[in-house]
Amino acid sequence: QLQLVESGGGLVQPGGSLRLSCTASGFTLRYYTIGWFRQAPGKEREGVSCISSSGGSTNYADSVKGRFTISRDNTKNTVYLQIGSLKPDDAAVYYCAGRGPVPCQVNGEYGYWGQGTQVTVSS
Repeated sequence: QLQLVESGGGLVQPGGSLRLSCTASGFTLRYYTIGWFRQAPGKEREGVSCISSSGGSTNYADSVKGRFTISRDNTKNTVYLQIGSLKPDDAAVYYCAGRGPVPCQVNGEYGYWGQGTQVTVSS
């Protein structure tokens, strides 16, 4: 079974940056399209970004374009989300999710989910 673990969250000042990691265990991540989502208290979960299994295709939500960058290192079984120029509105629990090697869709259906990592943006 696909298991995903997120890490890299924390407290950051406005304008700062973090690199989130999504690591797979028990299987080879390179066969999966991976998405990042976030959910803030009282808000619906929203898709942030996704990357195809090969890494050749990426997509971003309009709210994060130019500030977030998704990448993957299949040799390390890990997908990264570099988040920068952070605003208080970016504060949320960030989740990574996996699906089969299908086209990358930011708000697509994903069958496998991690437990999330908290990102707090505050001065």
